[in-house]
Amino acid sequence: MEHLSNSQINLYLQCSLKYKFQYIDLIPKPFKGSGLALGGAIHSSISWFHKQKMNGNGVTLDKLFRIFRADWYSQKVDAELRFKEGEDEMKVTVMGKEMLARYFEDPLKNVKATDVHFNIPLINPAKKESLGINLEGFFDAVEKDEIIAEFKTSGQTMDAREVHDHLQLTIYSYAYEMLYQRPPKLLKLIEFVKTKKPKMIMFETTRTRADYQRFFHLASQVLRGIRSGIFFPRSSFLCKDCEYEAPCRRWGENGRG
Repeated sequence: MEHLSNSQINLYLQCSLKYKFQYIDLIPKPFKGSGLALGGAIHSSISWFHKQKMNGNGVTLDKLFRIFRADWYSQKVDAELRFKEGEDEMKVTVMGKEMLARYFEDPLKNVKATDVHFNIPLINPAKKESLGINLEGFFDAVEKDEIIAEFKTSGQTMDAREVHDHLQLTIYSYAYEMLYQRPPKLLKLIEFVKTKKPKMIMFETTRTRADYQRFFHLASQVLRGIRSGIFFPRSSFLCKDCEYEAPCRRWGENGRG
């Protein structure tokens, strides 16, 4: 493996067998969940919005909606979309537009960069030991005054503990400090909640060296599990929407993993 990312670490923790199917066996996904598609289209639309603003271009809500429609279409190109019970494409896209309308009314004001790529060594901040592999990812948005922002769509509102333990924010903070030799002043999480009337909630938090060290040890154990070939199914509420239900059901047949 060439690197670790937030997506890889989270997926291994959620279900190591799904990690194997996706990243090692490279089994094509037969469908894409509507939630994942919506999140991707919202993220792309907001990124476009801020790039236009940074370039001094005017942005109307109608233009933003047109970008969203194009982004939504692109989500359907490579895989069939699967909707949850009670959902359909119209309901999901209307919800997406309502979320973007909320953001259009009250966006981040000082964004200086979006989709900022990083690829840094994974190093223990206490002992300076290296895992011998890089951490790769993207900052969703970077504001002036060294503030990092993450955009997220979810089915229910996060609480303060979830925000404090949010792995991606820890990774963002760690990566920023590794890149610039100073911590970000603030981490923002802008959450779009898929309620009947969509909500937009902003959380603010920070991270410490202790958080970095905990993350390093978590990443080291995930890496050890992957390299040792430790993969097994983990039953949870996520199983009902899993793209790999069929190969998972066959797991263990004839002693195969």
